[in-house]
Amino acid sequence: MTNLRIALSKGALFTMAVLKTCHGFYVPGVRPHEFLPGEDVPMKVNAMTSIHTQLPKDYYRLPFCRPTGGPKMASENLGEFLTGNKIQNSPYSINMLRDVNCQVLCQVTLSKVEAHSLGQHIKYNYHNNWIIDNLPGASVGISQSGMTLKHYAGGFPIGFIAKDTKEAFLYNHVNIILEYHNPEGKEGHRVVGFAVEPISVHHRYAGGYVWDGESSEGFTKPLDTCMSGEHLDRGNVGEFQRVAEGESIIYTYDVIWKYSETAWASRWDVYLSEDHMVPAQVHWYSITNSILVVLFLSLLVVSILVRNLRRDIAGYNALEQLTDEEKEEEQEESGWKLVHADVFRPPSSWPMAYCILIGSGAQIGVCGLATICLAAIGFLSPARRGSLMTATLVFYMLCGCLAGYTSSRLYKSFKGRQWQLCTLLTATAFPGMCFFIFIFFNTILAFFRSTASVPFLDLVIVAAMWCCISIPLVFLGAYFGYKEDYITFPTVTSTIARAIPQPSFFMKPIVGIGLAGMVPFAAAYVELFFIMTSLWMDQFYYVFGFTLVVYLILLITCAEVTVLLCYYQLCAENHRWWWFSFFAAASPAMYTFVYSIFWFRSLEASKMLITYMLYFGYMFLICFAMMCVTGAVGSLTCLWFTRKIFGTIKVD
Repeated sequence: MTNLRIALSKGALFTMAVLKTCHGFYVPGVRPHEFLPGEDVPMKVNAMTSIHTQLPKDYYRLPFCRPTGGPKMASENLGEFLTGNKIQNSPYSINMLRDVNCQVLCQVTLSKVEAHSLGQHIKYNYHNNWIIDNLPGASVGISQSGMTLKHYAGGFPIGFIAKDTKEAFLYNHVNIILEYHNPEGKEGHRVVGFAVEPISVHHRYAGGYVWDGESSEGFTKPLDTCMSGEHLDRGNVGEFQRVAEGESIIYTYDVIWKYSETAWASRWDVYLSEDHMVPAQVHWYSITNSILVVLFLSLLVVSILVRNLRRDIAGYNALEQLTDEEKEEEQEESGWKLVHADVFRPPSSWPMAYCILIGSGAQIGVCGLATICLAAIGFLSPARRGSLMTATLVFYMLCGCLAGYTSSRLYKSFKGRQWQLCTLLTATAFPGMCFFIFIFFNTILAFFRSTASVPFLDLVIVAAMWCCISIPLVFLGAYFGYKEDYITFPTVTSTIARAIPQPSFFMKPIVGIGLAGMVPFAAAYVELFFIMTSLWMDQFYYVFGFTLVVYLILLITCAEVTVLLCYYQLCAENHRWWWFSFFAAASPAMYTFVYSIFWFRSLEASKMLITYMLYFGYMFLICFAMMCVTGAVGSLTCLWFTRKIFGTIKVD
């Protein structure tokens, strides 16, 4: 009992140490910039996004104002391209501490095609994503009760649809609200807050002036819809800006500077917590729930396995010490010892595929653990866009050695002869499937002119990383794996396989596989909701300390449940545990995919086929990767378990 208390105390201290990273520091990865009064503060525009279509679009695809000389791409890393970011300069002129009132930007007269395209994007609820000093623009709006709301993720809408007439209206005016802070000992000011309040207003020039959209006079003429010296307020708008063919849309903007006590180092806090919209208690509830599940399951496994195994091992060893006459008087043996000559028999079907899946699962699992750990300590900040994707690719490639080593050790123990094919498939099966599905979607996205379509050069870079780094590392790991000795088994495998008796309903393998995933899925369910929201709803997710704990809990519960079910299968004299252990541990992936089908309704997805293809295609890849990881953990744990228990008994 004392040892149990000590173990629980150490576990609690470790958990508290990990969870502290949720509130700790983050490494922004960018250097603070001090702007002098009047200095130009550049604003950039990213791709427009919609959770209903999942198709990011180029900002300048719609009839918006363009910068002089045309849009220019900002420098981007590989991760930004792969995640659909397309950052460009903008025509907005912003200067430090210089307020602007109703500044005319440009005038656009809509053609029939432009009006239809703009109306469709408004219908699908596309949002603009603007950036100033690496800060994304928060959206300021009004709730139905009249309260001012600020949303920090997902940008601000480009327009709205009237509920009664179903007519589209465009937000052609924006109040750009900037917060600044004065750091001690510095001459300039730092931008610590950025929000956009979109307003729809049908502008008219004073005195009936009609602008051609090109002459310089239109930029200085007063507007009837704007009051001199005052910022435009949505309460003073008399008529909204319709989206229709032939409409002349005048784009305007205000710039409002406000002082803030927020330090530059903590300016991302409101983005990461969504201004505490989701209380931290929700995540704590998730962790507490998961830890209780693990403790309960661990006690259950210990109480069942330790008690039963001690009794079984003592009985089997006592039986071995009897004389032949005494053995005949004893009842016939039963239980897991009867399968000692078959328990380490290689899988009768697809042994190479088994090794490939185990090796791929080990590679993905360690890659995921390393990425989450790096994010939990703050190195993969949202301020460095694309860093999470880039880190995942790099770690996955480096973990290729582990995949090759694991699959080769198993395949050698199965006495497989096609080791070259096994290694090649380990290096190409899962990444090849991902790559070709990605190429298929990328081709379709290119036809839709979506920014999610990755440029050809970046595809070549990814392919080169796979062929020139990942595959050689897998072969390197396989080389060391085949040089190792065979995995030693404590019993000798017979020539002829033992017949498996007909099991009862609850002892059927398919029933055990179906029930095995319920407990691990329940342990990760709450945090899974937030991860899905971040993936598909353009929300920031940065509680990676919680993610790390939930990830470890998921693997532990999968291992414990699989060992328990494997023990009962052996007791039922079923020696075919290799594939059973894999699919039993992999079943949480099935529950996750079923959950994603029901969660899909939250997106209120458009009727476009590509939206369904993207969502379910990528969710299939995520769940398949999850299947490999949890299946590998369960299988390797069961291998250790069976070697352990059969090594403690004496057999003929």
